[in-house]
Amino acid sequence: MRLTVLAAALSIAAPVAAFAGPASNAVKFFYVPEVKFEADAKYRDRFTEPVTKLFDLNDQAAKNLPDEVPCIDFAPGLDAQDYDEKTVAKTLKLAETLDGDSAEVTATFNLFPEGDDSKREMVWSLRKIDGQWKIADITSKTSGWTLSALECLAGQAPE
Repeated sequence: MRLTVLAAALSIAAPVAAFAGPASNAVKFFYVPEVKFEADAKYRDRFTEPVTKLFDLNDQAAKNLPDEVPCIDFAPGLDAQDYDEKTVAKTLKLAETLDGDSAEVTATFNLFPEGDDSKREMVWSLRKIDGQWKIADITSKTSGWTLSALECLAGQAPE
């Protein structure tokens, strides 16, 4: 009896892996039915720190130097600028790992129907805040970068 209780307690405390769930739905929103630009201000309520700091700097850069390319000049969730929307939707697979109020959702997909360089693996880090899954960061396993670690100078003109 004690072993059963201990095993049950350990299984509850360990991170849980699943194919899809509420955290995955928060990520799926950015891929289907159409790809959405994560840094767009209208989606800001879906994010939390640390990535919101970069988004704020990106907004300042766009405002301060409107003729310049802002800090985020690609779709972070795709790790690309160009893609075929139908291929992304058709090949998208999400895997979710939960650990209390934290989650990681790994999105794998292809940007185009052909080409080895079109495969992507993105890891979305989420935190549950007030009952909602918020995106805290995005990491490209394919290219080796993390969104919150990207530099942005907030579009300040050189002196």
